[in-house]
Amino acid sequence: MRSGSSLQRRLGLGLTLGVTLLWLVATLASGLVVRNELDEAFDSALEETAQRILPLAVTEIVNREEPLLPQQIAMLRPHTELLSYLVRDADGNVLLQSHDVDPALFDARPRTGFRTLDHHRLYGESAVSDTIFIEVAEPLAHRRNATWDAVMALLLPLLLLIPVSLLGIWLLVRFSLQSVLAYKGAIEARGAGDLSPVTAARLPAEIEPVAQAVNQLMERLRRALESERSFTANSAHELRTPLAAALAQVQRLRRETPDGPLQQRVSQIETSLRRLVRLSEKLMQLAKAEGGALVSAEPHDVVPVLRHVVEECRREFAGRAPQLSVPEQTPVFTTLDVDAFAILVRNLLENALKYGDEQQPVRVCLSQTGVLRVSNGGPVVPEAVLAGLTARFSRAPGTHSATHSGIKAGSGLGLAIVEAIARGAGTSLTLHSPASNRQDGFEAMVQLPQQG
Repeated sequence: MRSGSSLQRRLGLGLTLGVTLLWLVATLASGLVVRNELDEAFDSALEETAQRILPLAVTEIVNREEPLLPQQIAMLRPHTELLSYLVRDADGNVLLQSHDVDPALFDARPRTGFRTLDHHRLYGESAVSDTIFIEVAEPLAHRRNATWDAVMALLLPLLLLIPVSLLGIWLLVRFSLQSVLAYKGAIEARGAGDLSPVTAARLPAEIEPVAQAVNQLMERLRRALESERSFTANSAHELRTPLAAALAQVQRLRRETPDGPLQQRVSQIETSLRRLVRLSEKLMQLAKAEGGALVSAEPHDVVPVLRHVVEECRREFAGRAPQLSVPEQTPVFTTLDVDAFAILVRNLLENALKYGDEQQPVRVCLSQTGVLRVSNGGPVVPEAVLAGLTARFSRAPGTHSATHSGIKAGSGLGLAIVEAIARGAGTSLTLHSPASNRQDGFEAMVQLPQQG
């Protein structure tokens, strides 16, 4: 199942993008307001300039010896002229002009009031009974530059505020979700068999019902699993005594029965009872494998346990002694429970000895890093079959009649028990066919848990 996106990332990015978008919208709105305010200020400056210059211009023109002679105002020092003006009579004759004015900007006859051209904003005013006119022009580029400078003054701090806001929001979200992250870590740190309630401290009100529902679900699951395991273990345990008694009676009957068809039937009954005894043992092992408490608090050396289990298999499977390879005079520590480790090794060895090629040895290898490998010879197991061998009561095709030393094929629970122990201990069982460095055979590998 594909994992969803992080709530912390989603909130952090969402809040940051939201704040940034709101800032941009606010800046845009501020820019529009600033532009309108600047237009009003610049229009007021045009009007004020015209009304201040026109009386002076009229006085200067009236006092001339030749009033209709055009005259250009000289500049005191070099500068860029943003406001240019032109003083004319009603017929459009130029009477006075600024030093850098372009007469082509103006109409043939003067006009009063505001008007906008392609590149300039103009304002006209008249005096002396509409006989003398002044028109002041301002480049629109000047207004655009002023507006742009004002907008940039609002935007530039945003470039600094965005990363600061991102960091602040991220830290705030992370601090707010600390309890949720702690709850998540508590769940992830649990082993597969730990179904006790998860402690949820200071969870947000929106998450607390989820935590309560999870604990309730785990409690129901724990009760259901305990009931199943208890039934399996109790049933297998209660069957041991009557099965042992029945097996003893059948063995006694076989010794007292003369040779013939009846002797053969008694032998078949004995074989069936032995299989039931082994099945009850496997069910008890499976109950332990799924019952939790598979990891001990302190690591321990498993080499002696491995040697002991291998020796037991040598006595049971006469003539098929497994080849053992362990680090010489060096302990291999693991936190896997001793009994669980013995059950795991026992089932792997039984699986290899029962189903492997009797003409090829079974090899058991334990590395210094805690990697346990059990391999045997035999035909290659198809990958489709290999994937289902850890299912309960699953056997590879062609193994149902496998025998050795009078022992029939197993119950189909061996690899399921190993897989349950590995999963409960926080590791995994890996199956390979062909075996490593071989063209045939079968290999089971388990990485034993070690103290972190």
